[in-house]
Amino acid sequence: MEWTLGFGGIACLVAGLVGQAFEMRKIRQSKYKDEDLGSANIFLDKKNFKWYALLGIGIVLWYAAERM
Repeated sequence: MEWTLGFGGIACLVAGLVGQAFEMRKIRQSKYKDEDLGSANIFLDKKNFKWYALLGIGIVLWYAAERM
């Protein structure tokens, strides 16, 4: 296993998950009131796609580290 790729992949995954959580919180607070529940379409907001890309990169790096 290539350790640098593995650590890089895990770091990308953690950063992507934490970043997406904060981004979704900001989206929910800006679009919905406190008493509203929110929409399932919040996952398709264009602000989330950068975090999805970071998660994808992390998964690819982790997979590549496992196969080396």
